[in-house]
Amino acid sequence: MDFTELKSIIEINSWTKNKEGVDRNGEIFTDWLTPLGMTLTRYSRSDIGDHLHFKSSTRDGKRLLLLGHLDTVFPPDTFEGFREDEEWIYGAGVCDMKGGNFVAVEALREIYKSRGEIYNIDFLLVSDEETGSDDSKYLSSKLAKDYDYCMVFEAAGINDEVVTARKGVGTFFISIEGKAAHAGNHYSDGADANLELAYKIIDLVSLTDLDRGTTLNVGKIDGGIGANTISPKADLTFELRYTDAKERDRVLKSIDDIVAHSHVDGTISTLLGGIQRDVMQPTSAQADFISKINELCQISLPTEHRGGVSDANIVSSQGVVTLDGWGPFGDGDHTIHERASKRSFENRIALTSKIFGYFMDGEFN
Repeated sequence: MDFTELKSIIEINSWTKNKEGVDRNGEIFTDWLTPLGMTLTRYSRSDIGDHLHFKSSTRDGKRLLLLGHLDTVFPPDTFEGFREDEEWIYGAGVCDMKGGNFVAVEALREIYKSRGEIYNIDFLLVSDEETGSDDSKYLSSKLAKDYDYCMVFEAAGINDEVVTARKGVGTFFISIEGKAAHAGNHYSDGADANLELAYKIIDLVSLTDLDRGTTLNVGKIDGGIGANTISPKADLTFELRYTDAKERDRVLKSIDDIVAHSHVDGTISTLLGGIQRDVMQPTSAQADFISKINELCQISLPTEHRGGVSDANIVSSQGVVTLDGWGPFGDGDHTIHERASKRSFENRIALTSKIFGYFMDGEFN
């Protein structure tokens, strides 16, 4: 398989904050997809790359959304370039997820070559997934309502697994206001925000339930003025990850209770932040989707759950039957060792092009 085209986008720095690079990446995908009869709706953004929605023609029947992101995690001059050997290709985005987007394009090309048209299959490429999809999640949620199925082209598992579940994630911030006082002369006049922060850390971390896959991590703290002053202010940042909606609701209520209750008299706490991407849970409709793929393609598609999040979380939370992990297998993502398997590219393109054909034939209606 020739990876020259993939090389052309890997060599573009498309760090989320590099709007010029992300948009150049998007323009190449536009050049690849419009000859397949797909029309582009561009969602222009001033500070991040534009979001691109490529739409095929529409006929009666179910509709399929392909989903990917244009951005990568590496600022300019940190991890750039492209190289390959007999088994692997290396570079920023080869598996997360320029490589996955390329799989989708190649599969669409196969269908267009054999059928002369594409219909009921659209492709959304967003530009800010690596920083939490803070802008695009609203667009993805809105557009998702127009689709019955979604295939997300994040990297496959080591045995070409697709992903049926991902934890939900939320990021939160607590600001604590106390009262400053001289630690020697007027200790009792103060309200120690740092002490309140310590109590809250213990209360928050106690919400972790590893048996249920729920974790709460206080990742950053800050507070106080100096050793001789009762702390008038403290802040903490924490992350919640969870595997089902019941755990989400349990922990969110407990967080509110922790923020409302003061261990140290005279301190007041304020909560900011929230859920960034809700949980992706397995469903019976998703199991039916997998069973139909297995039947039509005469395979046994391996599956896995992942703790990390992706935009699959966003689309699945809108009730769309969603499967993630349709890109190539790779590892080292988010590091300078990122690579993707050449064999996996070939396998994924062959399988997804078959699925697209069956979808257009109405086999999933």
